[in-house]
Amino acid sequence: MDGGARAAAAAMARHARMARPMRRVKAAAAPSLVGMSQEELGDLAEAIGERRYRGKQIFDALYTRKLKRVEEFVQLSKSARDKLKGLGVETGRAEVFHAARSTDGTVKLLLKLHDGRVVETVGIPSNYSSKSRLTVCVSSQVGCPMKCTFCATGKGGFARNLSASEIVDQVLAIEEEFGKRVTNVVFMGMGEPLLNLSAVIKAQQCLNQNVGIGQRNITISSVGVPNAIQKLASEKLQSTLAVSLHAPNQALREKLIPSAKTYPLYALMEDCTAYFEITGRRVTFEYTLLSGVNDLPEHAEELAKLLYKHNLASHVNLIPYNPVDESDYQRPSRQSISLFEETLKKRKVPVSVRVTRGMDASAACGQLRNQFQKEPLPESVEGTSSEDAGRQTATV
Repeated sequence: MDGGARAAAAAMARHARMARPMRRVKAAAAPSLVGMSQEELGDLAEAIGERRYRGKQIFDALYTRKLKRVEEFVQLSKSARDKLKGLGVETGRAEVFHAARSTDGTVKLLLKLHDGRVVETVGIPSNYSSKSRLTVCVSSQVGCPMKCTFCATGKGGFARNLSASEIVDQVLAIEEEFGKRVTNVVFMGMGEPLLNLSAVIKAQQCLNQNVGIGQRNITISSVGVPNAIQKLASEKLQSTLAVSLHAPNQALREKLIPSAKTYPLYALMEDCTAYFEITGRRVTFEYTLLSGVNDLPEHAEELAKLLYKHNLASHVNLIPYNPVDESDYQRPSRQSISLFEETLKKRKVPVSVRVTRGMDASAACGQLRNQFQKEPLPESVEGTSSEDAGRQTATV
């Protein structure tokens, strides 16, 4: 390997170390350009013997023109493209394996990754206060080890973490699908983001700096992972943390979320309080309403007391359950949803009810993936059970 090739390989290796997920992936991916900053791409250009401004051209090809193959980078000379291909460099763009489009405009894409696995991402167009929005719900893992009892993703098994490149690619795929810029990103798709914290933070930075999405327009959701919320707080991000509670007490939460046995509700709430103290950013709370399970007025009263006890009555987002196959849970009635909402409002807890989108496009997390993957992935792929997940701590 000559000096230029060694320098290029070193540049890619530095990027790979920054973007590496928490667990190793068994099938190694080729080095990906998506996820790299303009500065990193400039370093790469110089390392293969090109002028630094070529990095800006690669940057535009990736994030503006959204080219999927190095061969399409016609702004570069053929020799430069050949050098990149000689290093095994790829853009990192995944194939759209399947698309499901809803009558309300919602689009769910199944992206086929380099190892043949599929992952979901959802584009949700809306008009908010006369402003047009395009929100992307991104996945952070292939499957999920948390196994929340009402979630379709957990039923499909868990395979691995996604890289930062694979997360960013979901946003680029939705921008391509809609032909417009994404305005908001929510880490609420497949997987537990705080079990893949290093890649999620890297992806957040790339989406902000490279794709141009404001930090405050990015939301990171979590059901709760020990020590991870504190680690996220130390990053001092301006993005929103949304904690998935789904129950107002420990006993009920354990029934819905197996990992709650090893990460009790009181500890989670204390970590949320610490997060606010460190970052100055209010935590919001997600609460999936399950008919006859956690949607009664007394549950709402208990939830209000819990939030006020920890001085965290900032905002609750109520999510009426989106039914999935082979589930015993049901969607609550409109009357039950309204009564729960009104009970919180009477206790002066800011609350909103999420408008259900894309039901005819299998838009509930994990639904579409499970239609194409009938058999759950074996847990031995990475050996993570739901209780193990509750014990894990995130690393950055």
